[in-house]
Amino acid sequence: LWSNRPVRKSPPAPPVAGSPGRPAMHIIEIVLDGFKSYATRTVISGFDPQFNAITGLNGSGKSNVLDSICFVLGISNLSQVRASNLNELIYKQGQAGVTKASVTLVFDNSDRELSPHGYDHYKKITVTRQVAIGGRNKYLINGQNAQLQRVQNLFHSVGLNVNNPHFLIMQGRITKVLNMKPAETLGMIEEAAGTRMFELKKQQSIKIMAKKEAKLGEIQRLIGEDIAPRLERLGAERAQYLQYSTLAAANDGLLRFCQAFELWNAEQIQHRLSEAQEKEQAEAASLQEATEAAEAEAERKRKEAKAIDTHAAAGSAKEGRALEAAEAAASKRLVQATALLRRAADAATADAAAAASHTAAADEAGAD
Repeated sequence: LWSNRPVRKSPPAPPVAGSPGRPAMHIIEIVLDGFKSYATRTVISGFDPQFNAITGLNGSGKSNVLDSICFVLGISNLSQVRASNLNELIYKQGQAGVTKASVTLVFDNSDRELSPHGYDHYKKITVTRQVAIGGRNKYLINGQNAQLQRVQNLFHSVGLNVNNPHFLIMQGRITKVLNMKPAETLGMIEEAAGTRMFELKKQQSIKIMAKKEAKLGEIQRLIGEDIAPRLERLGAERAQYLQYSTLAAANDGLLRFCQAFELWNAEQIQHRLSEAQEKEQAEAASLQEATEAAEAEAERKRKEAKAIDTHAAAGSAKEGRALEAAEAAASKRLVQATALLRRAADAATADAAAAASHTAAADEAGAD
């Protein structure tokens, strides 16, 4: 229980450099609900900006108030708040019907010059932490969900680091603090003043930079040993491919030109063969007409010879010889005409075969 006895307050602390007598962000109210011994909603207010003390009977819950503040500030070592897990922070560990614990700190932020970065437009800042059975917990800043890192950055910006080993000095450590060596005392003062936090962040940044440098070196090594040779090889292959494409295009153009020339030449040969065939056909027709005329003449001569034979007795021997000579001459012309006609027919057949061969070649060339 919160003690009803008056809280002793010390005189105001001397002004800090950069803060002309004005207190920085400070607690003005604590709201506990289901946290440790506070089963129901309890509001604690009336805090002094400079110094506060909590008094009360043994077992009244004085330490739990400090534990609740450390709980909201995001303490990571639960042994500092006398707990081994988050469930132990809930009233009777949830066995009394209370299934979650909630603590809200309300800070006065009226001094805009000393307010945390990004919160100078708030007159009050409320930070809440809730934990439920099973270890589920969440943070809220001014009623909005927030990550633990954001909450820690908020407190670090005003020099509060609950995980600082000297943030809480318990009764058993007073003598140890008084017996510290100068270097240890300096470290404690740096951590209490908040400068150690920036040194730790500096060391973390240096480690991150070293890792980035190592990663950069690895990337440069990969570029030099693997990627650059591969790019050179790909560049050479690309040049070869472009040269091949150019030569292939030129070869394709020449091939098409040759095919076109062969097709044109075959068409010319076919045209000439067609003309020669027509000429030979005309000559064959002329020879055919001459042959028919010779046959008609021979038939007429045979008839005349037959007539002469039937009237041989009436003619003289001289006229018979003349007729025989005429018949022999007609037979000779008939034989010559027949031979010419056969040669013309053979030549026409050969020319037709050649024309057919050239036509087939031209068709194949055109198809290619």
